[in-house]
Amino acid sequence: MTRGAKTAAIAGIAVAACAVTAVVVTAGGRSTDASAQSSLTVNLPPAASDHIYGSPAAKGRPVVVIDAGHGGRDPGAISVSGEVREKQLTLVLAQALRDELVKRGRVRVAMTRDDDRYLTLDERAAVARRLSAAMFVSIHIDSAPNPLARGASVYSLSDVASDAEAAAAAARENGSDDQRANGSAVDMMLADLAMRSQMGASADLASRLVNKAAGRVELRPNPHRFAAFHVLRRAETPAVLFEAGYLSNADDELLLRNPDERAKMVLALAQAIEADVAAHARH
Repeated sequence: MTRGAKTAAIAGIAVAACAVTAVVVTAGGRSTDASAQSSLTVNLPPAASDHIYGSPAAKGRPVVVIDAGHGGRDPGAISVSGEVREKQLTLVLAQALRDELVKRGRVRVAMTRDDDRYLTLDERAAVARRLSAAMFVSIHIDSAPNPLARGASVYSLSDVASDAEAAAAAARENGSDDQRANGSAVDMMLADLAMRSQMGASADLASRLVNKAAGRVELRPNPHRFAAFHVLRRAETPAVLFEAGYLSNADDELLLRNPDERAKMVLALAQAIEADVAAHARH
C-alpha cells in the first residue's frame, strides 16, 4: 500500500469512529446525547421493585408499600451485641409484614427492597408514587446514646418536629438529601395544600398504629412523634416511619431478635394498616 493510500485509510477510520457515539444509558433507558448519529437504547429496571404481592382474592385492592430501612452499604444502627445490623432486622420485619398482609387478603403489598440493596430516599418513595399507593410504611430501628432508652415509636410527617429527639431522628434519616421546593407561587400553594392533607392522613395512620400496638408491643412514652422526614414527604400518600425499638438497648435487641415478639409487632402493624385503608375507603 502506498503512503497516500495509508493516509486515506487512517482518515477514513477516524471519520467512522467520530460517527459512532458512546451510549449513555439512564434509568429510563434513553441516550442523553441528542446529536448522536447512531444510538442504542437499553432498558434498565428501576433500582427499587414495583412487584405487587397479593392473593387472587385481593385483586383491585389498595396497594400498601412497605419500606425496609437502610440496606446495602448503609447498615443502619448496630446492636449492643454487635451481632446484628438494623438493615437485617428491618428486612425481616418488612417481609413478615408483607406475608401477614398477603395472607389476610385485604390489601396488596409492594416492597421497596426485598434483599440487601442500597436505595436513596427518593428511590424508596418513588415506588409509592409509581404505584399510586394508598399508604407508605417505612420500618426502622432506633439507636441512642442512652442505653436505657427503649420501646417502639411512630413518626408522621410535619414541617415542625414534635421535639428535639424527633428533629434529630429526621436529620439522621434524611442525611444529605435535599428536597427544596421550586415552582410558581400557585404551584407551591397547591403543593402546600396537598401536603397539609397528607400530613393529616399520616397522623391518623400513626394514631391507629399506636392504638393497635398498645398492650402488645413495648412502646416509648408519647410514642406518636412527628418531624420532616423526606422519605415520607416524597411518598405523596399517607406515610409513617415506624421505629421498632432501640438496638442500643440490650432488652430491645433480644425482643427484636425473637420471632414470637416480632410476630406480635407485625400483627399490630397489619391490623392498623387494614383499619386505616378501610377508614379511607368509607370516605
